[in-house]
Amino acid sequence: MDISAIDVFLGVDVGKSEHWANAQSRTGEVLYDRGLPNDEDKLRRLLEDLQRHGCVLLVVDQPATIGALVVALAQSMGILVGYLPGLSMRRIADLTPGNAKTDRKDAAVIAEAARTMPHTLRAVTLEDEDAASLSMLCGFDVDLARQINQTSNRIRGLYTQIHPSLEQVLGPRLDHDAILTVIATWPTPAQLRGAGKARIDAKLKKAGARKHTSWAQDIVDALNHQSVIVAGTSAAALVLPHLAAQLQALHAQRRDIALQVEALVEAHPLHAVLTSLPGVALRTAAVFIAETAGRSFPTGAHLASYAGLTPVTRRSGSSIRGEHVSHAGNKRLKRAMFLSAFAAIRTDPTSRDYYDRKRAEGKRHNQAVMALAHRRILVLHAMLRDGSLYTPPSKTLIPAA
Repeated sequence: MDISAIDVFLGVDVGKSEHWANAQSRTGEVLYDRGLPNDEDKLRRLLEDLQRHGCVLLVVDQPATIGALVVALAQSMGILVGYLPGLSMRRIADLTPGNAKTDRKDAAVIAEAARTMPHTLRAVTLEDEDAASLSMLCGFDVDLARQINQTSNRIRGLYTQIHPSLEQVLGPRLDHDAILTVIATWPTPAQLRGAGKARIDAKLKKAGARKHTSWAQDIVDALNHQSVIVAGTSAAALVLPHLAAQLQALHAQRRDIALQVEALVEAHPLHAVLTSLPGVALRTAAVFIAETAGRSFPTGAHLASYAGLTPVTRRSGSSIRGEHVSHAGNKRLKRAMFLSAFAAIRTDPTSRDYYDRKRAEGKRHNQAVMALAHRRILVLHAMLRDGSLYTPPSKTLIPAA
């Protein structure tokens, strides 16, 4: 960031209800150093007071979530906004005197870094409404997926306790609402036996299961593998219908979010470029747009580093040698690119060849997929830079002897 025209460096350590602000002049004089409520009027008053000293640069440690209000307010007032990444902030803080970690110290570290080390800052530009919406929807989708996983595991755990054979049939199919409808109607093995194959088949068919006949037969066959009633079955009869209904509601919410995300992604100008890369579908494109909004990456290496896909080299004499996966970077973008690379292995011959080559070099499965994800994000950066769609590389033909 260019700070040649900046007169006041305002570092803000953001919090849920209160921030701590530290403002310094170009010479290092402290102009402001105190707590500040997360309130628009009080934030505006501080920024207006500091603007009397000249051009202001606001730097925060979290530009989104709890820091979104102060960032949006500063941008609306025409104030330049910067972002100090957490890892850089902690390394700079380790070089300052004292071991205490307080909001006051963190705000001073942010302001000092902005004033003396502008190369550590990242610019925060105005985000468009679609990117902000995608960020919020993707975060909610992650929460829903986590709740779905927890509820599914709870249902499978109960069936494993009262009827293991039935769990082997119902557990892998909990993603289908038809199975959940059956569980909500007849939660216990005794109730399923009383319903019989015909009624179970009819219920599955009415709920939209295409394989209703085979599924009904699998349930009946599983019931025949156990005749004893396990302690706790009566309690499970009360819990399972609630869990099944809860899981159906979560599925419905996630489908609704998926429709909203799909509409936003398809309307975004980067949609065609992103989805042209094999293995990048709407969810991956949504995460990419949301997590890179408002940020610029001069090279593919910068983007790969931001996503945490750049390997870390560790060498010390002859005893420690090798490359390791970075634990830094944007975790959500990293996971999306990893899953996208994993999907591309099965659908894209070029990705499969690269993966096989890395495996032949001795890399483990996850290492090979991570290497592929790193390669793909470099390709993606080049596509976005040039505004071009993905074109599979042509293989050089070697003439026969």
